[in-house]
Amino acid sequence: MGTDVDTGLDPGVDTGPAHTGILGSRVEDELRAAVLGAEFGVRERLTESGLARRFGVSRTPVRAALAGLVADGLLTRLDGAYYVAVPDLAELRDLYELRVTLELRGIARAMEDPSLRHDPAILAEQHAWWSAMRALPPQPGPGVVLLDERFHAELSRAAGNRALTAALTSVNAKIRRIRMYDFLTADRVQSTVAEHLEILDLLQAGELDAAHRALHVHVGESLAVVRERASEALTHMTLHGGLS
Repeated sequence: MGTDVDTGLDPGVDTGPAHTGILGSRVEDELRAAVLGAEFGVRERLTESGLARRFGVSRTPVRAALAGLVADGLLTRLDGAYYVAVPDLAELRDLYELRVTLELRGIARAMEDPSLRHDPAILAEQHAWWSAMRALPPQPGPGVVLLDERFHAELSRAAGNRALTAALTSVNAKIRRIRMYDFLTADRVQSTVAEHLEILDLLQAGELDAAHRALHVHVGESLAVVRERASEALTHMTLHGGLS
């Protein structure tokens, strides 16, 4: 079923638990980038031994990396091998609805109780970060989704409810594979940066109603872009034998 990934370097030799942990983190980061970058076809068979050769390590850190990506919903396991998870547009809609609810609740609770102010230090840090991004935008590509997730997690953390932030982080991990389609053009990256800064400006100014509306529009636009581009990608895969 598909092609095994058996190319690359010979497996390396791990020298202990600490070394294995470092390797595992590095391999997971590189494997995640490869999956988000669409380097593997949906019918491409990924094995521990093949990936160990690809990354030049033993199977132990590869096994840990695979477990992490399965937990995030980026890979699925079948018959002793792993495959890139196929986007589910129906599930995406449901998860985005949950995402909107979690994101907006962070601002809504502050609107209901003025004592629940967003943490000004986190807002300032994020404003500085995204101002730098506006001056020097990241290159378009699937990896931008990780920067975007960081913004939304920090925005939620600034609202002060750890349970909301944990739930949002979990939802974002589940939709990460398909959200990579959100950042494939320079215009989209630039508009995302601008919208992040607008939301931060409004929160810092205490204009919670306007910030709530801006965040709602921002997440809604993301859903529209993702659905359109993911649908196009799925059609392309079907026409070119990517899906059976």
